[in-house]
Amino acid sequence: MTRALRIRGLLALAAVALSLYVAFTVPVQLGLDLRGGTQIVLETRPASPADRDPGAGATDRTVEVLRGRIDALGVADPTIVRSGRDRIVVELPGVQDPRKAADVLGRTAQLTVHPVLGSAADADDEPASLPKRPRQLILPDESGRFLRLPAATLTGNDVDEAAARFDQQGGAGWHVTIDFKGSGRDAWARLTGEAACRPAGDPSRRVAIVLDGKVISSPEVDPSVLCGSGIGGGSTRITGSFSDGEARELALLINGGALPVPVETVEQRIVGPTLGAEAIAAAAWAAVLGTALTALFISVVYRLMGVLATVGLACYALISYAALAAVGATLTLPGLAGFVLAIGMAVDANVLVFERAREDYAARKRPTPRSSLTAGFRGAFSAIADSNVTTLIAAGLLCFLAAGPVRGFGVTLGIGVLASMFSALVITRVLAEYAAARPWIRRRPRVTGIAHTGRVRDHLTRRNPDLMRAPRRWLAASAAALVLAASGIAVRGLDFGIEFTGGRLIEYSTATPVDPDRLRDALADAGFPRAVVQTSGERQLTVRTDQLTNAQAVTITEVVGDLTTQADRLRDETIGPSLGKELRQGALVALVIALAAQLLYLAARFRWLLGTAAVAALAHDVVILVGIFAWLGKPVDGVFLAALLTVIGYSVNDSVVVFDRVRELRRQDSRAPFVRTANQALLQTLPRTVNTGMGAAFILTALAVLSGDTLADFALALLIGLAVGTYSSMFTANPLAIELDDRARSSAGRAPALGSGERRFR
Repeated sequence: MTRALRIRGLLALAAVALSLYVAFTVPVQLGLDLRGGTQIVLETRPASPADRDPGAGATDRTVEVLRGRIDALGVADPTIVRSGRDRIVVELPGVQDPRKAADVLGRTAQLTVHPVLGSAADADDEPASLPKRPRQLILPDESGRFLRLPAATLTGNDVDEAAARFDQQGGAGWHVTIDFKGSGRDAWARLTGEAACRPAGDPSRRVAIVLDGKVISSPEVDPSVLCGSGIGGGSTRITGSFSDGEARELALLINGGALPVPVETVEQRIVGPTLGAEAIAAAAWAAVLGTALTALFISVVYRLMGVLATVGLACYALISYAALAAVGATLTLPGLAGFVLAIGMAVDANVLVFERAREDYAARKRPTPRSSLTAGFRGAFSAIADSNVTTLIAAGLLCFLAAGPVRGFGVTLGIGVLASMFSALVITRVLAEYAAARPWIRRRPRVTGIAHTGRVRDHLTRRNPDLMRAPRRWLAASAAALVLAASGIAVRGLDFGIEFTGGRLIEYSTATPVDPDRLRDALADAGFPRAVVQTSGERQLTVRTDQLTNAQAVTITEVVGDLTTQADRLRDETIGPSLGKELRQGALVALVIALAAQLLYLAARFRWLLGTAAVAALAHDVVILVGIFAWLGKPVDGVFLAALLTVIGYSVNDSVVVFDRVRELRRQDSRAPFVRTANQALLQTLPRTVNTGMGAAFILTALAVLSGDTLADFALALLIGLAVGTYSSMFTANPLAIELDDRARSSAGRAPALGSGERRFR
């Protein structure tokens, strides 16, 4: 055993041992669809009639502020919707302290900074917050001494960032630093410069920081600050007897911004899962069966190496699960399905290595399984690295620029990619190289699965088809598919789900307990297959649907009444979208920037024309997937969004693998016509494309057929994305790269490679 193999073995053992410890000691959080959670109902309380705008704009703005606070609290995959004109329903999965969550959400967090005019006379008789004259307040400071404050000089809108810090050297303990932005920096310098002109000990030398009508800090300006100059740098800090949690909570509130109007918690309760036990069990069995079929397929194709790769995939699943538990991610049913799909996609790295090893074994005069495996890992590394880095770029930008479920998807995707690379390049490599070095394996090399080239490669070697003979025909077919998909979007439109459009919420109190699974089935039979049913206690339940007519609402009430002796409607309100406008815009911006970053990376690693072709193929896949759903009349909802993001995350991988081989062949023979190189690269990577696609297709087919309505649309979207992505990597990205190369040659005054139009080579 070599030193490198021992090091990899120790790393693999350490990672698996740590993952086992985390998996057994850190409970994973389940989402609202699997376990339910805490429901908090907030009601806006406008301070004046002017704030009661008829369009509920203040309530919608409050929803966005609350979403930022919940993200800062670390709660993943919450549901936040406007209910009626002045109510907001917040559902939080896995919250340990719902009372604290309700307190943080309900605080207005109006931050203001004031100069101090002086102390108030007769302070003991003055009630707090009593106006002495227009635009003046009398408030007690931290010690109870009353101060006279004029109008605020700075507000929370002038704050760039707030952060909780611990001062070990100065002994100040926990405090909150505040950085001002824009004009707030100059206003802070003027405010402290004017206060510095007052004598030491004078109350007017102080600056008061007020949060929700309470002075939380009113320090005196330091004597080192010059009169008229003030404190530069645009930053300050709030000190006090803060604990760790109090300092972090204050920073969270300041960063989240003030609520446009005050809110009050009017209801707080535990709600059940939105999915039934039978639906969850069916999806779980489908996932297990699909994973088993994928493992069986990879073992049949690659024999011993396939079995070892299956062990590596099991380790990948363990490491990913432990990482998700460690970061506190919330697992929803689409998230779990995506996680299982990632296992199928993680086969890709192993397939790349084994196909490279097969090529090396066939090319050597005296091959050994171990030497070919080493060559396979070395040859496949660049393709594995480039394809995973492009996905990591997208995942990282989604984490930092998006919010809500899109950010959660970025975290899950990033963890999956890193775990996939580690399992393939470390764990599987240790197992494969150790097995290949055994004497009985050297005597029976065909057992390894890499001593023969495989049926797909043998067929391609015999036929040697010229697939890129007419690239414009492939591009015409892709263009026709795009037109057909776009016409579906234009003609039939998109059937947006309740997450995007909002809908209706009806709450019932029943005389006897109602089985939510029976109610879901009954509503589906009555024509409401998308209705979301949640229980709250034994005899209360809510039904959330798309927009309804009054007649349809009556039908739902009748369905509920048929399952119990009496059903009383407690609430019937219109609800807003859970994926609000700002959340959708943020996700769109993040996706556009992610695509641009992927293009820049691919251009740096390959060439501009290859990077452009790969990103164009990705856009082609997205448009066709959305168009097919439009023609089928399928809902574009949160589950579809998860599927679309998964397709975007993995679609570029196939193109990168092909272009990596193009780059390698160009280095070997830079004078060969590009069209010949592209065709050769396509033929050499086609076995990998087929085997990887089959591995993922087994899981998706099982989910689509066996999981029922719960994940059928999710699996269908991914199957479409897988098929279209496989096609586009071969017959959209490759032909487009050929055409771009020809145009680049023509614009440079050089003859196109082997002419234009129909191309033939021998």
